[in-house]
Amino acid sequence: MVISSSHNYSKGNLDVVNRNTPNKINLKNFSQNGQIQIYQSSYRGSYTSIIRDSLRNAALGRKVLLIQFMKGGVKQGVDHAVKLCGNLTWLRSSHSFDQYNTEAIKNNKNLKKSIYESTIELWNFCKRELQSGEIDQIILDEIFLAIEMKIIDKDDLISTLENRFISGDVILTGTDIPKDFLLMANQITELRS
Repeated sequence: MVISSSHNYSKGNLDVVNRNTPNKINLKNFSQNGQIQIYQSSYRGSYTSIIRDSLRNAALGRKVLLIQFMKGGVKQGVDHAVKLCGNLTWLRSSHSFDQYNTEAIKNNKNLKKSIYESTIELWNFCKRELQSGEIDQIILDEIFLAIEMKIIDKDDLISTLENRFISGDVILTGTDIPKDFLLMANQITELRS
């Protein structure tokens, strides 16, 4: 399974098209964004192939950012990212949904607030990276669950994806994918058990 485009563009190396005219040569720059790829599955935790391929891409020299919005247990947060293969930055929330049972979250306002704030912190970091042009591939694991739980605003994600500057692909994973995102995607892959 290939999850990244075969083109490698960077912010400093835009496609340049030569347009010859009788008196001079005009150069016009075209920025290049990677594809939006969606991986959907009927159950959570089925994206090991994406993690495997992100490691492979990092080992091949591509800068990869993997953000797991709803996974936790390691209390990473933005300030404690794990670096693998020199090029893969792996982030999880400092307080995540998966660390606690649903009833504990519902019954504890401080815990709920902490989970929401740490997820928003990841999202704000991710938005900056989508605009920076520094990363070759960004994986937003279970971002649709964060939207479903109303932690991340759907329109904010749409706007960010439309205005991104990333040379490689953006990969979104989830179980229930809103139709707006299916229409935006260049590739949709359904994973089955």
